[in-house]
Amino acid sequence: MVATMNLSLPDTMIAWIDECSRSGQYSDGSEYVRELIRRDQERTAKITRMQALIDEAGARREGRRSMQDLEAEALARLAAPQ
Repeated sequence: MVATMNLSLPDTMIAWIDECSRSGQYSDGSEYVRELIRRDQERTAKITRMQALIDEAGARREGRRSMQDLEAEALARLAAPQ
């Protein structure tokens, strides 16, 4: 199902969206906004996964590994296919 939403944006943002459409990057403003939302959803999912890894590491209380090791493991898990 597709719903309609009206947004109020400053002229500069409307001009930006129009330029993206004219340049062929996006077919119209709606496609541009949908892409922004998809990217934000992906970013939020990554942050949530990263926080879960941090929480998991904290729950294990494994103080033997350095922050660099924890970060490397977390980044490797994020890069792995789901």
